[in-house]
Amino acid sequence: MIQIRPVAPEDNASWLPLWHGYIEFYKAEIPKSQYELTWSRLLDPSYESHGLVAEVDGEVRGITHYSFQTSTWAPKNYCYLEDLFVAPDSRGLGLGRALIDAVKDIAISVGSSRLYWNTDATNETARKLYDSYTLESGKVQYRIQIPLENS
Repeated sequence: MIQIRPVAPEDNASWLPLWHGYIEFYKAEIPKSQYELTWSRLLDPSYESHGLVAEVDGEVRGITHYSFQTSTWAPKNYCYLEDLFVAPDSRGLGLGRALIDAVKDIAISVGSSRLYWNTDATNETARKLYDSYTLESGKVQYRIQIPLENS
């Protein structure tokens, strides 16, 4: 049975390998300090970053992170689903859909006018799931990397 719930302090040992898997999937590298910072932010109720876990038979097998942002186009906010990852051996069980649906329910409950997320154009497996919700927006994302100052 699938259970979706907010991330809790005791989830760290289960969350960390899934978060590593997500970062590796996107062929990215982040310093260990960022893993720790992300975890602390997910547990900090004053910080605008939230996490959910998907459990199967009491074992955490999927994660998602989301936040809310104000918009000049909306009266309240948008909900941004930033990260979504399911353990490879648990894919096909409906965990990704359950996590998206849970974030969607939360967004509706707080009055968000949009739930959105990004993925790589080449992420064909995930896009099959995402396309079952809505068609891609057609937007192109541009990024300017801002170097961190040494302080």
